[in-house]
Amino acid sequence: MGSLPPSSTPPSQFPILTPPLPTDPSLPPFLVSTTRGFLPRVDPPSTLPPEFSALESILQRMPVKTVSGSPGLLATYSLGENVSANLPDLTEEVDKYKDDLVIVNALYRDYSFVASAYLLEPCHESFVRGESYGLARDVLPKQVARPIVRCAEILHFKPFMEYAGSYALYNYRLASPSDGMAYDNLRLVRAFEKGMDPTSSEAGFVLVHIEMVKHSGPLVAGAVAALSACSPSDESKPSSLTTAKRHELNEGLARMYGALSKINEVMETMWTRSKPGSYTSFRTFIFGITSQSMFPRGVLYEGVFDSPALPPPAPKADSENINNIADEGERGRGTRLQFRGESGANDSIVPLCDNLLQISMPSTPLTEILRDFRSYRPSNHRQFLEWVKDFAGEARIRDKAVALGSDVADVEGLAETRRLWLLVLDKVREFRYRHWCFAREYIIKKTTHPTATGGSPIVTWLPNQLEAVLGEMTRLYAAVGGDDGGGLGKELRDIMHVVTRQKETLMKEVEKYCAERGVKG
Repeated sequence: MGSLPPSSTPPSQFPILTPPLPTDPSLPPFLVSTTRGFLPRVDPPSTLPPEFSALESILQRMPVKTVSGSPGLLATYSLGENVSANLPDLTEEVDKYKDDLVIVNALYRDYSFVASAYLLEPCHESFVRGESYGLARDVLPKQVARPIVRCAEILHFKPFMEYAGSYALYNYRLASPSDGMAYDNLRLVRAFEKGMDPTSSEAGFVLVHIEMVKHSGPLVAGAVAALSACSPSDESKPSSLTTAKRHELNEGLARMYGALSKINEVMETMWTRSKPGSYTSFRTFIFGITSQSMFPRGVLYEGVFDSPALPPPAPKADSENINNIADEGERGRGTRLQFRGESGANDSIVPLCDNLLQISMPSTPLTEILRDFRSYRPSNHRQFLEWVKDFAGEARIRDKAVALGSDVADVEGLAETRRLWLLVLDKVREFRYRHWCFAREYIIKKTTHPTATGGSPIVTWLPNQLEAVLGEMTRLYAAVGGDDGGGLGKELRDIMHVVTRQKETLMKEVEKYCAERGVKG
């Protein structure tokens, strides 16, 4: 499971789990499956082993509002002193569980919560006073730095809070195990602000993401079926599909469309489950280090030096990258590092669709940020997404699917493929447009801070990807003769009218926000 299969590996041979899911604790918690999709293969532990009672105590007392309803350490701005006084270095205890990756992932989650809260506590205090974020702490004490780096080494994560491995997808428990993954049965394990209350906006923000990813199993199954239908073969016309293979492709695309429809429906509930006016109050704690004004020199990881979990040393001449650069007074004390923050952009749902549909992103610095984001996810997710991208390219799935300029005997089947392909693209567009709407209403209209939690520019980054999808839909619809009939129907004509209006509106919105903020568009 630890290495990337070659791009020619058939879909049936990629290690995608199907029931029954393995309970072996030595396996990585995150393995792509056709049932749980990108969720962990087993529900995360909600408590830690007894050796970590000091860590557990701090985590339970940490939130602004604790489970009992009383003010926690972050409400009294006393987390930092409690970490310094009451948390020992438990790195050796982590090593005792190195063969139980389920427990190590829970430890990674919990140390990442303490690390982010410790570093950003001064920014939270400034925010509460109505001031700018100011400066965060820029030294992570060894009793947090060493164990989180060790957990990251074992799991192949980065030693900072990640979307899947800590903040969101590994941060839930079931109130009643017999009631399964129903939304009302989900509870957070850890929280920063008021998230121990399942009706709070912080809980809603995380739990909606979990509810969305709950529907990713059928998306994975549909994607694998679509790839299988387009596998390279010994046909006399390798660029074409047989009637049976086209039918298989259409079934796969239909499954993807159904899954994306459900995911988008859940995504829409964010508006009511996590209110736009509440987001900035807990957002402070999920900022990263990279490209953030709160961390002008990165963060010194005390007691940490060489490690497979650390980025390679940066050239000392590179003033924009402070990795591993310390002043004379810090030599021998640790390593200065920077990582991107937690972001829903680290989810694997849309990247799977991007890679299968072969959506081309523009060659811009914004796209380079997108590529960097995709390194912040579980290793098996990364492997799967890279494999999908390589296999789709080698099999030329897009060319086979839409069959431009080819003689295809199954005219009705081809029309259905083109229709489904555009419908799946439209669901990606809908997802990305809603994400932009969230950014606009939850962040841009509420704060002047220029960067998102992951360090991307808040005004221009999401439109970069959305514009790529809008452009792809416009080009493909024209290429298959959609405007001239093309057998695609009224539904797609209506969709393309929305696409045209959205392109115009998006351009005006980005220009407006860039002008207001003095940002180069």
